[in-house]
Amino acid sequence: MSMRLRLAILIYGMIQGVVFGIGTVLVLGVPSFSEQAMTLMPAVVILSVILAAPIAWSMAPRLRLRFWQQRERQQALRRVTLS
Repeated sequence: MSMRLRLAILIYGMIQGVVFGIGTVLVLGVPSFSEQAMTLMPAVVILSVILAAPIAWSMAPRLRLRFWQQRERQQALRRVTLS
């Protein structure tokens, strides 16, 4: 299993929760949508499950990149202090 897939799986639930929250606020906050909330909320659930996967997949390398940049900085500081 690749590191990108592992990170995507790890953050999938959090991203799904955020997408679901945004959709819920939109459905319940807009008066014309709130009248149809019983039919729109299942659509929000399905869309949050579907949309969270590509968002998590696209965010995973960015999380790893930050880690590698921080790690390189720490190694550079160690090199300077050891020499």
